Amino acid sequence: MSESATPAPKSYYRRHIFFCLNQREGGEACCADHQAEAAFARCKSQAKALGLLGPGGVRVNRAGCLDRCAGGPIAVVYPEAVWYSYVDQHDIDEIVQSHLRDGVVVERLLTPPDVGR
Repeated sequence: MSESATPAPKSYYRRHIFFCLNQREGGEACCADHQAEAAFARCKSQAKALGLLGPGGVRVNRAGCLDRCAGGPIAVVYPEAVWYSYVDQHDIDEIVQSHLRDGVVVERLLTPPDVGR
């Protein structure tokens, strides 16, 4: 007797990017110290300008600590679970155009897999 697999339901968003905006006390490393809020805003405005936002498209979200502070600032794209460390607005633009729009991972911005807190 064989079981038939039930196909996964279609996701509401094609891609979902989360930006860590966490602010730590006492001088601990955190994404908020690296203009993470500005990167979030840039990503959202660029995705909007390209018509990527909304159901069936892209969602850009704030997140609390993603526990990968040593690689910060950090963003993660799902459903691929691709973790990025970025530096400036040019990096954000590349993530939007290459990954969020075209589905091509930006290899040079990948957070090393062993980087944690």
